Amino acid sequence: MSDKNKLFWLAVVFALFYFMPADSYRVQSGAVEAVAMLHEYAREHVLLCLVPAFFIAGAISVFVSAQSVMKYLGGNARKSVAYSVAAVSGTVLAVCSCTVLPLFAGIYKRGAGLGPATAFLYSGPAINVLAIILTARVLGVQLGVARAVGAIVFSVVIGIAMSFLFNREEAQRQQNFALAEDIGEDKPLWQTIWHVVSLVVFLVFANWAAPREPDGLWSLIYGIKWYVAGVALLSVVFSTLRWFDHGERESWLESTKGYALQVMPLLFAGVLVAGFLLGRPGQEALIPSRFVASLVGGNGLFANLFASLAGAFMYFATLTEVPILQGLLGAGMGQGPALALLLAGPALSLPNMLVIRSVLGTKKTIAYVGLVVAMSATAGMIYGTFAA
Repeated sequence: MSDKNKLFWLAVVFALFYFMPADSYRVQSGAVEAVAMLHEYAREHVLLCLVPAFFIAGAISVFVSAQSVMKYLGGNARKSVAYSVAAVSGTVLAVCSCTVLPLFAGIYKRGAGLGPATAFLYSGPAINVLAIILTARVLGVQLGVARAVGAIVFSVVIGIAMSFLFNREEAQRQQNFALAEDIGEDKPLWQTIWHVVSLVVFLVFANWAAPREPDGLWSLIYGIKWYVAGVALLSVVFSTLRWFDHGERESWLESTKGYALQVMPLLFAGVLVAGFLLGRPGQEALIPSRFVASLVGGNGLFANLFASLAGAFMYFATLTEVPILQGLLGAGMGQGPALALLLAGPALSLPNMLVIRSVLGTKKTIAYVGLVVAMSATAGMIYGTFAA
């Protein structure tokens, strides 16, 4: 950033705080909610969500060769394989829009094509089996099915659209990866897979949310989550000490630290802003919740577009979008806008956008966010027409 731009943003921040009505109840509520949301985020999403994700991204960057990533997710990989891998990853990981970011950055920087990488970026938080099942049970089977179908289709369409929009830049980028020296794997591939999969298993089970019903398969899995997570963590420790030398372990830690330094400051800043504007579920911040609810009734273009935009800028922790939608539907929200928010909200957030921009740049980020918002609003209008 140039000195002129820095000066401009300093002036903007100064003017914002200079003219802010600090004695206003809404401003004070927003400030409290900003701190409370960051506190909640730090306690519930950093140690067990983001930290393992940083280590996974670092492991991909250090232990997985660029050629291996390009084979399955690169621009020249078979489209059916690349997009299938990207979409399936979402059903396995069940992460939120922030936890997926270091994983996305890891595969993108190792040679994954823009299309498959952005398909993974969307599918990670959107194609969440637990969230879809919860949606069907709480909000209705019809809305749950619509969410599942929409999320799967969106992940592929958004990836293909991004690849098409930036075809020339992506072709040059893929050529640079192809020309890079292929140093190959310096150890058996199965050892690298074992190590990364162990990290992923720990991430998934350590963050397995409690089911709403006390019996059934999900409840059984929840009951053993810490045993599975513990075994996975022991496997990570064993494979790290047994199969990787001191230099490789140091490189892994350096790569992990790099992702943390890139992602964490932007995430924390985004969470503070989101908390100040919208607050936590059930809490009032600068923008009144009744104001949001009043704008998403019916099934018009504005209601669906507003729901999609609101969902894109709000932050949803995994599974929290369902009770939020339950409250909004009770306040008069239409079925179409409900689906629009479900398709845009979990996959995007203001913190998420800030980090995506640091990885992809401004143009690609605007295109990605625009595609998610536009497609979510369109899907909401179509669904609302038939659901009415």
